[in-house]
Amino acid sequence: MNKQTKLVVFLLAAVALLALPLVAAQFGQGWVRIMALALLYVLLALGLNIVVGYAGLLDLGYVAFYAVGAYMFALLASPHLSENFEWIKAAFPEGLHMPIWLVIPVAALLAGLAGVVLGAPTLKLRGDYLAIVTLGFGEIIRVFMNNLEYPVNITNGPRGISQIDSMKLAGFDFGKSHEVFGLTIPSVAAYYYLFLALVVATVVICTHLANSRIGRAWMAIREDEIAAKAMGLNTRNLKLLAFGMGATFGGVSGSMFAAFQGFVSPESFSLMESVMIVAMVVLGGLGHIPGVILGALLLSALPEVLRYIAGPLQQMTDGRLDAAILRQLLIALAMIVIMLMRPRGLWPQPEHGKAAPTPVSVK
Repeated sequence: MNKQTKLVVFLLAAVALLALPLVAAQFGQGWVRIMALALLYVLLALGLNIVVGYAGLLDLGYVAFYAVGAYMFALLASPHLSENFEWIKAAFPEGLHMPIWLVIPVAALLAGLAGVVLGAPTLKLRGDYLAIVTLGFGEIIRVFMNNLEYPVNITNGPRGISQIDSMKLAGFDFGKSHEVFGLTIPSVAAYYYLFLALVVATVVICTHLANSRIGRAWMAIREDEIAAKAMGLNTRNLKLLAFGMGATFGGVSGSMFAAFQGFVSPESFSLMESVMIVAMVVLGGLGHIPGVILGALLLSALPEVLRYIAGPLQQMTDGRLDAAILRQLLIALAMIVIMLMRPRGLWPQPEHGKAAPTPVSVK
C-alpha cells in the first residue's frame, strides 16, 4: 500500500475504534466493559512481547508485575493504609488519595525494579529453566499479596483492597459519566478511550524499540545468544533492560486495572492469568506487534463469546458439565487447532522464514 492508502486505512480504523463503544453500548454496557478489558490485555501482551517476542526470554511470571502495579495504585489511592496505620491517618485523615501523576510513575518504577530483581538471578538460565524460575517468582508475589495481612495489614490478605479511587486526569474523572457534544459517555466508555490511547502510545514505543539498536540486539540474543555475545553485545545488561521495560508496561497496566475495577485481590493474579498472557503473544505471533494485538483481542474476548456456546451445551447434558470448565476446554481446543494450522502464530512477522532471494551467478 502507498502512503495515501495507508492514511485512509488508519483514519477509517480510528473512526471505527472511536465509534465502537457507542455502538456496542446499544446492546448493553457489558460489551463495552469486555472491550475495555480486552484493550487492557493488549497492553499486557505488548509488554510481555518485549521479553518473550523480542529478547526470547520465556517469562511465565509476568502477572507478578501486573499485581505489583495494581496493588501500588490500590495502596496509594484508597483509604486502606489510613485505616490501618495511625501515623498515616494523622497525616491524611480522609485517606491516602495520591494524584495520578504520582501514582502511575511509582507503580511503573516499582514494577520495573521488580523486573530487574527477577532478571538478575536468571541471566544464565534459558528455556525451561528460565520458565520455571519466572513461574516461581509469579507465585511468590501472589502468595505475598495473599499473606501480607498479619502481623501488619498491608494488602488486606485474600479479602483484597476496595474503595480504590477512579482515574482522574486534568480534572476529568473517568469514574463518572460525561456529556460530550450531546452524547453521554458512560464511565466504562471513558476507560475504553483511555486504554485505547495507552495502546496506541505503547504500539508507537514498541515499534521504535523494534527498529532501534536495542531492539535489534534483543532479537540477536533471541536467535543466538552465544553469537550475539561473540559480536560484542552486553547480553547481561540487555536482558535486564528487557525484563525491566516489559515489567514497566505490566505495572502501568496493573494500575489501570485497579482504577477500572475499584478492587484488587490476589485471585486476579493467578498462574492462569500469566499463562493466558503468554498464550496471547505466542498465538498472535512472537515479536510481531499486529499479531500480538490480534492474539490478545481473541483470547480476551473468546471466553466471553463462548458463554453463549457453553450454556446450551451444559443444558444438553442436563447440567452434568460445568459451564466454566467447558469454556476452558473449548478455549484449549481452539488454541490447539490454531497452533496446528498456524504454528508460527496467526499473524507472524513477514520477514521471518522468508525464502532467500534468487542467487546471482558469479562469472
